Amino acid sequence: MMKTLLVRGMLAGLIAGVLAFVFAYLFGEPSVNAAIGIEESGGAAHSHTHEHGAGAEPAPAHAEPEEEVVPRDIQSTLGLFAGVAVYGVAIGGLFSLAFAFVYGRIGTLRPRVTTALLTGGAFAVVFLVPFLKYPANPPAVGQAGTIGQRTELYFGFLAISLLAGILAAAFGRKLADALGAWRGGLLACAGYVVVVAVAAWLMPVIDEVPATFPGSTLWSFRTASVGTQLTLWISLGLVFGFLAEKALARKSVATVSA
Repeated sequence: MMKTLLVRGMLAGLIAGVLAFVFAYLFGEPSVNAAIGIEESGGAAHSHTHEHGAGAEPAPAHAEPEEEVVPRDIQSTLGLFAGVAVYGVAIGGLFSLAFAFVYGRIGTLRPRVTTALLTGGAFAVVFLVPFLKYPANPPAVGQAGTIGQRTELYFGFLAISLLAGILAAAFGRKLADALGAWRGGLLACAGYVVVVAVAAWLMPVIDEVPATFPGSTLWSFRTASVGTQLTLWISLGLVFGFLAEKALARKSVATVSA
C-alpha cells in the first residue's frame, strides 16, 4: 500500500505542479518581467550602488549588457514548468509518506478529511510561516553579496518551522488522549505558534528592498507567489485525497472479500 500511495502522491504532485505553473505564468510572470524592466532601465545601477556602497564607481555607460545564459522566454516557459513540475512531484511524494504515517493515528477520519487536515498543516508549516518571516523577492531586490546568508536563514527558519510542526503533531496526539481532541489540538497549535514566534523574533531581519522599487510590483510578485503555492497545495490535497480514498477503499473491499 505504501508504494501505491507514493505513486498516487507523485501523480497528484505532478498535476498540482502543472496547475501551479499555469497560475505562476499568468499571474507571476508579469511582475517578474516588470521587475526585470526596472532593473535594466536604472534599477541595476541603484542595486550596484546599494551592494558595493555609496562611493562605488558606476559601470561605464558604454558597457554592453551581460548575455543571458538561458533566454528569458525559455526561463518563463519551459524552465518555469520544469522547476514547478519537479517541485510538485517531490512534494507529492513526501506528502504521501506523511499521509501514510498519520492516517489512522489522528482518529477514525476518512482519507479525504485526513488529507485536508494534512494539506492545511503542511501549507502553513512548509510555506506560509517561513514566507511571513522571509518573503520572496522579485529581480532587482536584494544584494548579491548576501544571497548565501539569506538562503541559509530561510532554510534555517523552514527547518525550525518543520521541526516545531512535527513535535506539535506528536504532542498534540498525546494531549488529545488526555484532554480531548479539541483542547489537545489547540494546545499543540499554540505551542507551535510560540516556538516559531520566538524563533522569528530571534533571527535577523532582512530588508533589502530599494526605496525606489515600486511597491505595487513587489506586492504583485508576493501575492502571486502565495497564489502559486495555494494552487499547488490545494490541488495536491484534492487530487491526492480522491486517489487515496479510492485506493484505500479497494484495499478494504479486497480484505473483506479475502
